[in-house]
Amino acid sequence: MEENKTVEAKKTILIVDDEKPIVDILLYNLEKEGYNIIEANDGEKAIEMAFNEKPNLILLDIMLPKVDGLTVCKRIRNSLNIPIIMISARDEEIDKILGLELGADDYITKPFSVRELVARVKANLRKAELNSGTMPVPNMVNNEDKKDNDKVMEIGDLYINLDKFEVRVKGKPVELTLREFEVLRYLANQPGQVVTREALLEKVWGYEYYGDIRTVDVTIRRIREKIEQDTSSPKLLITKRGVGYYLSSKKSEENS
Repeated sequence: MEENKTVEAKKTILIVDDEKPIVDILLYNLEKEGYNIIEANDGEKAIEMAFNEKPNLILLDIMLPKVDGLTVCKRIRNSLNIPIIMISARDEEIDKILGLELGADDYITKPFSVRELVARVKANLRKAELNSGTMPVPNMVNNEDKKDNDKVMEIGDLYINLDKFEVRVKGKPVELTLREFEVLRYLANQPGQVVTREALLEKVWGYEYYGDIRTVDVTIRRIREKIEQDTSSPKLLITKRGVGYYLSSKKSEENS
């Protein structure tokens, strides 16, 4: 009975890479951590397996035969909300930014530390569980005026329903990815308080600062594009230059 429970609880990770030595290293280390591993060696197979197997997380290389990793990421993200960590030998800033813009949750560059990669896998799976409602959500702000039991946060013009993963600005609905929602929720728990990029990386992404804070900047920019009327002069999600970001608790006086 115990054994069946353990098997059922196993998370499945799809490794997408055409370099067998890399796949073998990842497979060995992730299986040792208790994960179930499936693999694809080209982009077409990756898309097929993602839709058929619905893994809990995808490790996705950029340079792939048949269909490149960026296209794979975009096609999967259009339909599935599976955490995607992009892996690439290409260390150019544009690749990282493009991968994140297309919906990747994280990005790691070859050669990588296995310990770091495993930490990122665990962090992304933990956040996915949190956002799917299988883990309790901390630091709720109670709203006395709510007639139902939904947990709601209201910061200035921003409305966040934590149970329904719903965000509105001045009453208008806003569609966010799970990662964007998590960043916004973390900042909303401490309105007006500046949070450093390093703290966001650790608290939201769930692993210690490894030097790649650009991940945070790109996610913040994506959120601003969705919640701000003018991204060049943000009123909700504010930058404290040289320090970090915070949510303004002031109501906008502009007309909706």
